[in-house]
Parts: sequence; structure tokens; C-alpha cells
Amino acid sequence: MTNGDASDQGKSGYGQARNPQPGPGGAEASYSYGYGDNAGAAESAQHRNMRDYLLILRERMWYVLVVFLVVFSATLVYTFSRTKMYTAGATIEIMRRDAVVMKVEEVRDNDIRGPEDLNTQVKLLESLAIIQKVSERLVGAEAKAFLAPYETGGSGDPISPREILGRERKVMPVRQTRLILVTYSHPDPEVAAKVANLFVDEFVTYNTRQRMNESMTAVEALRNRADSQSQKVQELAINLQGYKERNNMVSLDQRKDIVTEKLKALNMLLTQSSAKLQESEVRWTQVQEFRKSGTSLADLTFIATVPLIQSLSQQVAAQKIAVAQLQQRYRAKHPKMHEALQSLSQTETEFNRALDTVANNVRSEYETNRRTFEQARTDLASQETEALKLDRMMVEYQSQRNAMDVNEQLLANIVGRMRETAMNANIETQNARRLDQAVAPRPQDYSSPKYLIYISMGFMGGLGLGLVFALFVAFIDDRVKSAFDIEAVVGLPLIAIVPQIRNMEPLEKSQVAVSNADPQASEAFLSLHSNLRLKDESKNAKVIIVTSTTPSEGKSFITSNLALTFAAHGERTIIVDCDLRKPNVHRSFGVENIKGVIDYCVTGTPLDALLIRDHQPNFDILPAGGRAKNPTQILNGKNFELLIAELRTRYDRILIDTPPLAAVSDAMLVLPLADGSIFTIMFNHVRRKAAQFCAHRLMDSNVPCFGAVLNALNLSVSGYYYAQYYDKSYKDYFVVADDGSVSEKQ
Repeated sequence: MTNGDASDQGKSGYGQARNPQPGPGGAEASYSYGYGDNAGAAESAQHRNMRDYLLILRERMWYVLVVFLVVFSATLVYTFSRTKMYTAGATIEIMRRDAVVMKVEEVRDNDIRGPEDLNTQVKLLESLAIIQKVSERLVGAEAKAFLAPYETGGSGDPISPREILGRERKVMPVRQTRLILVTYSHPDPEVAAKVANLFVDEFVTYNTRQRMNESMTAVEALRNRADSQSQKVQELAINLQGYKERNNMVSLDQRKDIVTEKLKALNMLLTQSSAKLQESEVRWTQVQEFRKSGTSLADLTFIATVPLIQSLSQQVAAQKIAVAQLQQRYRAKHPKMHEALQSLSQTETEFNRALDTVANNVRSEYETNRRTFEQARTDLASQETEALKLDRMMVEYQSQRNAMDVNEQLLANIVGRMRETAMNANIETQNARRLDQAVAPRPQDYSSPKYLIYISMGFMGGLGLGLVFALFVAFIDDRVKSAFDIEAVVGLPLIAIVPQIRNMEPLEKSQVAVSNADPQASEAFLSLHSNLRLKDESKNAKVIIVTSTTPSEGKSFITSNLALTFAAHGERTIIVDCDLRKPNVHRSFGVENIKGVIDYCVTGTPLDALLIRDHQPNFDILPAGGRAKNPTQILNGKNFELLIAELRTRYDRILIDTPPLAAVSDAMLVLPLADGSIFTIMFNHVRRKAAQFCAHRLMDSNVPCFGAVLNALNLSVSGYYYAQYYDKSYKDYFVVADDGSVSEKQ
């Protein structure tokens, strides 16, 4: 890997730090990268793409291959071990309505009016009732041939046809038609055709039988209803007859006619009597008035027209004329005059007597007419009362009569419907018929197994399950591996990647950056050094702490080699071992750990007496000085601050090795005295959540975190995740010298 490649990676990773704030030593450095108010900034900036998933699958290709082989092999075994099945099909035509033999409404409506009715017929074909009927039809040799392929020879209960009929039968409506295809599959093609035809026959027979059974049930129900209705009609007739007898209404209509005629006659009589009464009353009133006034009654027209009165009036007039003539000839005492006057007097007496008689007749006529009128009115009132009584009886009578008529009509309808239903039940009509009969398939026309489809499904299913299993393993594997894990999940820029170093002693590994024993590792630290010089915060930082999430992630290895890299570039550098619990710097460089940081902070030993000077050019070491019982008190004390301050005056770079963050909080005590931090992550070692939590603790402080260094990258899988860093073509940049050392190719 070249320096330029490392610089490009530094620009893409560390260059995302933001919001610098003043920190210790005057450097502007506060990186809230992907946490706090800016939480999720890195996550939103980076997402897994198709290439990331392809890398995941490449890493776990063996998972995919193993699952694929297992599934595909199982599919092949299943496919080639299956018995060949033959499918025969018969077609049913569902009639829109039954054949009309009689124009009688059916008890059971079989008309097909829409998809719901057709689907009902389909479900009827699939019902257990049809399966049971078909099972009952399979007897003897047919049942033996049917069950032969399913006999296992075990000691269990015998298999019945009903248990397997529904499994191999399929009912498929033909789209946009009233046709239904019924298929059955069986190892014997003859049996398959036979069973398919049985399903069709039983379906047609079942519908006919159901219609007839329901019709006969309806006939019986109608017969019972007719008997009950007939009894009710008889009760109503008896009640009506009793009512007529109680009210003397043997012939109610004739009686009604008689009463009506009497009413008419009495009305007419009353009208006539009233007219006669008025006329006679007027005459009698005139007679009375004439008598009171002394006027002769003969002046009344109705009296003057009486023949006797007319005759006597003429006689009186004639005699008066005769007397007048005799008076001219004779004197009053003349016998003729006397005779004439006597005759006139007698005639006038008769005339007056006749007038009185006529007047009395007028009075008698008035009295008679008045009595007749009163009688007629009385008779009319009595007849009206009788008519009203008869009308009231007619209302109740008519009510009972109507009830009886209605029930008689209902009885007639029930009897008629019963007869029609009984006649129609004996006429066989069908709402379905078999259109095409099932025929036995040829031996080469088996329907199952479909080798090509099954093998294709096994191939695709095995491949799909393998991919899913690989992705699932990747999902549950939450260890930090990729740049996406570091930058998007942990939230730190990736500033360097150090490859895994094998077969090398710890002393050699701690100085690999300057010994060039592993050219790729050496180049990794040169890239880290270059990335740190890209930004002013890290370029000017004097005190840099190096920590990790958990122990054994190589933080001491990163610290020692980075310190040597700074020293190799002419900067006065010191490495300080602040892991007072498990110091490791002295082992990395093969020096003693007798005195060091603990002595300076606890006993006040001068710094010059503690330093291991010029271990490498421009490179000094300050060991821990043993193990401390109270490391937090030492690191949090005033003397430790004085130590760092004094080191700042002597060195250009001060690299501090601290304990892991997940184990103890010592690094957080040293962090405020530093200008920045570097977070070490071992490849495929620490879990994402743990690394994310510790990184957030670093970024919560006011001290910038320059980024993460991925340590111990396995070069065998580096192509999956870091092909841009480690590619086979990069080895051409490194050559082996004659003395066996490795140098960069010019």
C-alpha cells in the first residue's frame, strides 16, 4: 500500500470530523462525529449498497454452497423417489336453471345467478359429503386397486378410501364459463379416470337426491299444514253457523232484503202520510177560519167541488130564482110563495147540513191522516232500529265469514301447492350434467413428478435458502469487520488499516514500522502517520492517547509502532505506559519495568531518572513502573498533570498507552490532558455495540478523536472488505533486497 492510497482513505474518513473547540494545549479539537446532536450523521451518510452485500456473500460462500447442496440433493432424492402419478379429468356443466317441465316454483332454488352460486357448487364438489359417497362406491376389486399403492404393509389401522380421496382430487372452475373441471391423480391411470367420473356422477346424483328429498319433506310439511288448516276452517264454519242460529239469521241475506223493502215502503208511506197530513191540515185550518169569520164554507174550493154541495148549491140558487119570480106575481102569504119559501128553507137547511157534514169529513180526514202519519213514523223508527241491529249483527257475521273465506282460500292454496310439489318431486330434473368423461391417460402421460420443475425449484430454493442463511449469519454476526461498521455504526472515521502479522515475536512486532519486517504493516503505519498530518488538529497534537474497547486488540502494538514512525520522521517522541493495571510497553521493547510513571506521581522521583532514553533515534520510553493498587488516584492526581506538562516541554509527540475503555475508566482520566485520541479496533474481534459505546464515550469529551485504526486485518478476507487497500497487484511495489531485507520498489 502506498502513502497516496492511505492519504485518500484519510480524506474519506478522518476528513468528516466537525465542530472544533478549544482543548488542552490550545489546539482546536472536538469531534462529535456521529454522536450527540450529530448522531446518525455518519449513518445517514453511508448505507450498505449492493456491493456490500456481495462482499458479505463472498465471505460466507461456503455457507451458501453447503445449504445449496443439501437442499438440492434433498430435492433430487425426493423427485426421483416419488411414484409416478396419472391425472384424469372430467368436465361438469352447471345449468343456469333446471329444465322447466311444469311451471311450478321449485322448493329448492337451483338457479345460477352469479359467481356466488357457481362457487357454492364448487365447494359442494369439494365437500366431505361427495367424498363419502364416492368412497361408498369404491367396493370390491375397485377398492383394492384404489388402495394398492397406499398400502404400507405396517401393523397400523387399515387405510380407507375416504382418507385419501380429498388429497388427490382437484376442482377447478373454468374461467368465464359455467364449466367445472374435476381431476383425480392416482398411480393407476384406469383408477384415476374411474374416480374422476365417480366424483362427477355423485355430484349430479347428490344434487338430484337433495332436490327430491327437500321436495318430499316440503310435501309432508304441506300435508301437515293442510290438515291443521282444514281443522281450523271447520271450527270457523261451526262458529259461524252457531252465530246464525243464536241470532235467528237462517237466511241473513233474505232477511236483509225484507228489512230493506220494509224501510223503503215505510219511508214512502211516511212521505205520503206527511203530504196528506199537510193537505188535510190546510183544509181543516181553512174550515176553522171560515167558521170563525162567518164566511160560508161553500166558498172553499175543496168543499164547493163536492158533488152534493154543488147539487144543493144549484138547488138553492134555482129555488131562490123561483122565489124571486113568484114574489113578482104573488104576495108573501100566497100558497105558492109559501110553498116556494118552505122548499127554499128546506133546501138551505140540507145545504148547511151538507156543509157541516163536509167540514166534519175534513176534520175526520185530518185526524185520520195525523194518526196515519204518527203510526208511519213510529213504524219507520222501529224498522230503522231493527235495520241497525241487523247491520251490527252483519258486521260480526261478515267478519267471521271473511275469516272463514280467507282460511278456506289458504287451505285451497296449501292443498294446490302440496299437489304441485308432489307431482314435481316425481319428475327428475338436473341442474348439472357431465360434459366430458374422464379417460385413462397413456403410460407416458404421467402428471407427477414434474422432473424439470422440481429440479428447478430445488436449484432455486437451495440457492435462495443458502443466500438467506448466509445473510442471516451475517446479520447475527455483529463484530466489527467493514469500513461501514466503523464509520456508519461505530461513528468514527477510519484513518488506518494494519494487516495481521503472523509468525513474529512480540519484540519484532512492536518495531515493525521501522524494521520493515512486514512491508504491508510498515506501509500501514506510514499511512496512519500521513493521515494524522492532514488536519491541523492532529498535525499539531502533542499528546495522543491510544485506547481500545477490550483487551488484546493491539493498542500497545499500535502505540509503539506509531511512536516509532513519528520518531523516524525526525520528531522527538516518547511513549508513556499509563496502563497501570497491566503494563505492556516494557515487554514490547524488552526493557525493565522497575520505575516509571508510578514513581513520578507517588514518590516524586525526577523524570530524568525514570526515562529510558534513545531506545531508538528520537525515541524515549517511560514505563509504568510496576502495577499500581490505586491507578485512578494516580491518574487523577496533580503530579500526573505535572508529568504531562513537563513532557510537553521536552517532546514533539507524546503517545500514551491506556487501558481499554470497556474494562476500566482510566483512559477517560487521561483524556482531558491529551490533545486527541486514537481508537484501536481489532478486525472481527469486538462487537459493534461495545465499540460504538466506547467510541461515544471518547466523543462525549471535549478532546477530539482523530479516528479509528483497524488492527489485525486478515489478508485472506481483506479482498471482501478492503480490496481498495490490499490487492494482489500491490505486492509489485515491494521487493526483496540481496541482503534479505524488504524495501520499496523504485
